[in-house]
Amino acid sequence: MTDQAPRSGGTRSHRRPKGEQLMVPRAEFRSYYGRPVIKAPSWAARDIAGYFFLGGLAGAGSVLAAGAQLTGRPTLAAAMKVSSLAAVSLSAAALINDLGRPARFAHMLRVLKPTSPMSVGSWLLGGYGPAAGAAALCAVTGRLPRAGAAATAAAAVLGPAVATYTAVLAADTAVPAWHGAHRELPYLFAASATAAASGMALVLAPVQESAPARCAAVLAAVADSVAVRAAERRLGMVAETYREGRAGRLLRGAQVLIGGGAAMAALGGRRRRAAAVAGGLALLAGSACTRFGVFAAGLASAEDPAYTVLPQRAAQGLLPSQ
Repeated sequence: MTDQAPRSGGTRSHRRPKGEQLMVPRAEFRSYYGRPVIKAPSWAARDIAGYFFLGGLAGAGSVLAAGAQLTGRPTLAAAMKVSSLAAVSLSAAALINDLGRPARFAHMLRVLKPTSPMSVGSWLLGGYGPAAGAAALCAVTGRLPRAGAAATAAAAVLGPAVATYTAVLAADTAVPAWHGAHRELPYLFAASATAAASGMALVLAPVQESAPARCAAVLAAVADSVAVRAAERRLGMVAETYREGRAGRLLRGAQVLIGGGAAMAALGGRRRRAAAVAGGLALLAGSACTRFGVFAAGLASAEDPAYTVLPQRAAQGLLPSQ
């Protein structure tokens, strides 16, 4: 056993019969020979957290593009289609870089396993990427408008799943900060994706067409704040990983950037192009901070054995509830 400091919640609460005296001190959990109980993911933050962010930007952007096309906002629609194609291309590059070589991504498409988030996500990307590409190509060239409309609709249908399946992928691991927040994480990723897409729309589209993006930014800011707080309540002591260290700094920065960006877009983006662009950039940066913050919280929780063992003991009634 090592000299790692015990957590404040580490005092046991066994009930013993009256008159029974302890012959030895109660055991305090410290660690398993100083090593984490679970193995922390070996993923690089640049690749996987970036993959989370870019996938969200692409998926939510396709939904915004389809809405813009239906409501007669051609510049916004075209800009978001091109943005989604660029984002999903970069996200695929980040994933392949993490896998090591492109053939490994192709191998993931050899089977479809509905119970595996990784398998389902690979097929989602395999279907969404071509649809987003066709929608962008038709929008830029002006050719095949019917095919472009069909591709836009397909990308919009698959977009929400592309934006949020990574939350399921992370929550399906044994990493305490991700698995413990499995109910809230998809909502947090959806809010983050909406913030990113609305930010991109505010940067690229003229203010005359950016009203849906401003509304989406405000909704995303509210949803992001609610989802983070709900996740922290459910996580109990593991929520420390969301509040402290690198993850805490990133997530606090995300709250400031997304809230400030949404306010700037709503108040000044209606008339002034500069305010819309500044708000959009803040929303994009805030969304990226959310993804990198959640990623960092997961690594921090995996590296400390207390975050694995103490919540399990509390669930079994061996510790006071957090």
